[in-house]
Amino acid sequence: MDVDTRLLRYFVAVAEEGNLTRAAQRLFVAQPTLTKQIRQLENQLGVELFTRSRAGMLLTEAGRVLADQAPTLLSGWDRALRETRAEARRETRVLRVGFVASAANEFTQRIVAAFARHRPGWQVAMRHSDWTDPTAGLADREVDAALVRLPFPGQDAFCVEELFAEPRWVALRDTHPLAAQEQIPFQDLWDEPFVAAPRETGSWRDYWMGNDAREGSTARVGAVARNTDEWLTAIANGYGISLTPAASARFYRRPGVTYRPVTGISPSRVGVAWPAAAGSDPVIRDFVRCCVDSCPAQDDGPPA
Repeated sequence: MDVDTRLLRYFVAVAEEGNLTRAAQRLFVAQPTLTKQIRQLENQLGVELFTRSRAGMLLTEAGRVLADQAPTLLSGWDRALRETRAEARRETRVLRVGFVASAANEFTQRIVAAFARHRPGWQVAMRHSDWTDPTAGLADREVDAALVRLPFPGQDAFCVEELFAEPRWVALRDTHPLAAQEQIPFQDLWDEPFVAAPRETGSWRDYWMGNDAREGSTARVGAVARNTDEWLTAIANGYGISLTPAASARFYRRPGVTYRPVTGISPSRVGVAWPAAAGSDPVIRDFVRCCVDSCPAQDDGPPA
């Protein structure tokens, strides 16, 4: 019997969390999708793996056996996949780098150019991820490294090097009353509806609604967006406002949308992340070094 490794990863997450909601946030999937995948695994195996209750997801005896064995199986598969891809990189001389939105802003081109100088004949293949995956492909092992916004869910499972920071601004409809101000105190935005990332992104969604600076209050969601186009359209239509990196004012100009600096909130941080198990890979090490060397040592922000 062949079982999709993705189903096993979903099972392990639920077994470790003991809760569908937390496991769904960890995996960046919707809870109904996760429930369906667990049912599919149980149907394939012909056994019940969990006992569902209000207390959470409790492993059955059969589930405990699989929970004991699955991590070892997945670890072996990950090692084989990692070594296979490392060999493929050496043959093709292509490094796959994930990114979300504007990546490392204007520094991205510097990083790629520095890597090309350091490793002649190599290319960096940039792979874009929408907002359903703040790890930019790392969680699904689709990329070798990623340029990410910190913090992101599951960050502790990866090696991360912070590169620079930039202020969080706000994007709002240009007819919004606050759009006339040169800068806006964050507290003035607390009662506004926000255009948010999907619920399954968990703490990523909370961070970009400013829940870390609300003194216990929670943002109100006016619309949900999975990518930049949906986000800008929702803002221009007046469904909500949104915190965003200052670079968005340069990268994502759109009629009907205005960007303003926000005071009273911490900056956004950009970093490079890579799998902990790939820390000894010389190609990935070189890319990380190019990232660090190409970005400012302090929070100077990107070039104008």
